Amino acid sequence: MEQNWFFPPHEGVRLDDLANRLGAELLDPTAGARLVRNVSPVYRAKEGDLCYLLSRKAKAELETCQASAILCDPSLVSLVPDHVTVLQTKRAHMAFALAGEILQPEAMRPALTTSEPAGISPLAYVDPTARLEAGVVVEPMTVIGADVEIGEGTQIGPGVTIGSGVRIGRDCTISAGARIQCALIGNRVILHPGACIGQDGFGYGPGPKGGMIKIVQVGRVIIQDDVEIGANTTIDRGTMDDTVIGEGTKIDNQVQIGHNVRIGRHCGIVSKVGIAGSTRIGDGVMIGGATGVNGHITIGDGVQIAAMSGVVADIPAGQRYGGIPARPMRDFLRDVAEMTMRINNRKKTGEKE
Repeated sequence: MEQNWFFPPHEGVRLDDLANRLGAELLDPTAGARLVRNVSPVYRAKEGDLCYLLSRKAKAELETCQASAILCDPSLVSLVPDHVTVLQTKRAHMAFALAGEILQPEAMRPALTTSEPAGISPLAYVDPTARLEAGVVVEPMTVIGADVEIGEGTQIGPGVTIGSGVRIGRDCTISAGARIQCALIGNRVILHPGACIGQDGFGYGPGPKGGMIKIVQVGRVIIQDDVEIGANTTIDRGTMDDTVIGEGTKIDNQVQIGHNVRIGRHCGIVSKVGIAGSTRIGDGVMIGGATGVNGHITIGDGVQIAAMSGVVADIPAGQRYGGIPARPMRDFLRDVAEMTMRINNRKKTGEKE
């Protein structure tokens, strides 16, 4: 890949210093003064790069690897060429993520769009009753409504709309084009471009002549500390209760979360997931992409749901589910294997479906 001017290399971190910060073991102490400046995939890593190895499947990529160092599990050290210095750790994936934060800190949250001096752009509108702590940055064409409160160190990108009474904590990043209303947002929260928080939920009652009558949505959205929400994701406010996103949860792009949904701490929700209203999701739940989750059900702590599943009923804590309708993973994989076998047999015999 050509030189990436969006994220230029670090000035350099010594390998012995990096190993200490990551809790890894530098297998060649004489290489401690070598510098790493950037992260890279194994196959095209060059001098000054750091990469990581997770399995033997990447063995062929090591043939072209010229990295200054590689993070890997002790069981994979024998695969690494002699010219590449090894940082040994049982948690290579986590260590690589931490190394990326050290080497590319500016990539950890969306950057400001303009190069204007820090502060409130004269091209933004901030209601006189809004209260902004020191160090808040507001970029052009943003509108901040009445009685809004924003904490120190928070960055508000261009074209953002923040409705009356919203509270946003410290060191948050609200990216270009985001829309926030009826929401209380904690510290260190990241909203990527186009995220919409706190709009009406989808609620209607039957009308007298067969149509639908809108049900008022008078709840809030509460987003706890260290949550990250992807581009064009929408989170509806509650009908009369609150929609809650728990601490440390990460939500991908283009996710829809309905009214009154409560999501626990440290969950991972991948792109195109739709979660219907009043669903309860526990802590540490992982939901694969394009999954649909029925409303008014409970998903227990630690559940893992495969991509493109349809969840129609409660899932007990600690279970792995997949398929449509979602069922225990063992049952789902058995059903897939049986269906594949039938299809293959029909092809062999020429039988029509």
